[in-house]
Amino acid sequence: MSDAEATAQYLTGQMHPHHGPLLEAFQRESDAAVAAHHPALDLRYGPHPRQAFDLFVGTGLARGTLAWFHPGYWQARDKAQFRFLAPGFLARGIDVALVNYPLCPDVTLVELVAATRAAVPAVLAEAARRGRGGTALVAAGHSAGGHIAAELALSDWGGAAPIAAVAAWSGVYDLAPLLGTPLNAKLRLDTDTARALSPIRGVRPGMPPALFAVGGAETAAFRDQSAAMAAAWRAAGNTADLLVVPGADHFTLLRSDELLGATARLFG
Repeated sequence: MSDAEATAQYLTGQMHPHHGPLLEAFQRESDAAVAAHHPALDLRYGPHPRQAFDLFVGTGLARGTLAWFHPGYWQARDKAQFRFLAPGFLARGIDVALVNYPLCPDVTLVELVAATRAAVPAVLAEAARRGRGGTALVAAGHSAGGHIAAELALSDWGGAAPIAAVAAWSGVYDLAPLLGTPLNAKLRLDTDTARALSPIRGVRPGMPPALFAVGGAETAAFRDQSAAMAAAWRAAGNTADLLVVPGADHFTLLRSDELLGATARLFG
């Protein structure tokens, strides 16, 4: 794939005129979710100003906790715009932590991924403090957040793994195609770091169950990334489902009840 084609597949081809109004609607709905559910906002999990998470807690019996990482190609966006996702999970008995993380180029992508690891024990500790579980969670995220969720599952936790399952939505799991795109001005990847930070290259046996989801109207590169990651997960002897949501693009995917339901099923 040429650099121009990669830019079209991973950047310009994913953009649509309706995304601006859609993201504005996400923000309005996120504000309403805060007003309705009174989450704990900006709980700290590390020294960086962006190492913080919001925790939405249900009122009934807890099925578990979803730790969700936002999109933005590791260099933009914020959890606050995606709080609208929480009510759908709360209705299914699932608590939701929406996690911010340091952004490139303020940190390298290696440092960014390392920083997100600290969110996992912090979220679990807060869940335990509230009597809502606290031994394992489902790592989830959209786009860059899907990559982060997969990286967390592949981490060596030095004991019992705290990741019970993975829900990666429209993720990028092989970073090599991004090297020649404008995205790399802030990511500052080279061949070696792109390889090291590509979760598709680190899949091994013993991984938790995973859902890899993508919109049917996304570019071929995004669809191929999810299909290849699901296949690699299975080839290593793990359980993985691939969900392609018909007609959904990169952001309308977040409106999918099918996606929400498939993610919720990871909780058993």
